[in-house]
Amino acid sequence: MFTGIVTDVAQILTIDEHPDGRKMRIGTAFDTNGFDLGASIAHNGICLTVTAKHNEEGGQNWFEVFLGHETLSLTTARNWQVGDKVNLERSLRLQDELGGHLVSGHVDGVAKIVSREDFSDQCKLTFEVPKDLARFIATKGSVALNGTSLTVNWVEGNQFSVLLIPHTLEVTNWHLAKANDEINIEIDQMARYAARLIEMQ
Repeated sequence: MFTGIVTDVAQILTIDEHPDGRKMRIGTAFDTNGFDLGASIAHNGICLTVTAKHNEEGGQNWFEVFLGHETLSLTTARNWQVGDKVNLERSLRLQDELGGHLVSGHVDGVAKIVSREDFSDQCKLTFEVPKDLARFIATKGSVALNGTSLTVNWVEGNQFSVLLIPHTLEVTNWHLAKANDEINIEIDQMARYAARLIEMQ
């Protein structure tokens, strides 16, 4: 589980193609001695397992993950390239503060940025989502976009907007966002359960 609070903006160092998927090496500011092989880390909202790691004092720390074909087909990871920046979050520990909302790291689909509006030092982004996910998004509700817990400002049909404050733009890769970018989206679990309860009535 995660909270949607990004703690590092990492860079993809290498991508190796394999018959059953892709291996990626991620350069990070994390102390890789602080987690074990097999640890779960969210990458732009996708929960991936650490398969190798390296810690170099005064140098570049890195770890590796493997993405299977299903993950690649269902998320924006299929378009990632060497040099791309990705939002990272280590998995939630029981004693950690829940600063955002509960996020599983299981991406529900891909949204598209319809427009970006910059004003002062903030940014308003409008997204379009698949129709089957639109019903789970509500004004003032939570949504995880590229692994970032954000609050929905307004909803109309299958479009919605969020406001990014200066801190979010500074500590995530959102400052790079532009119209037509594809974004990983995970809907709020509470909305999913509420919809399921209504369906069962």
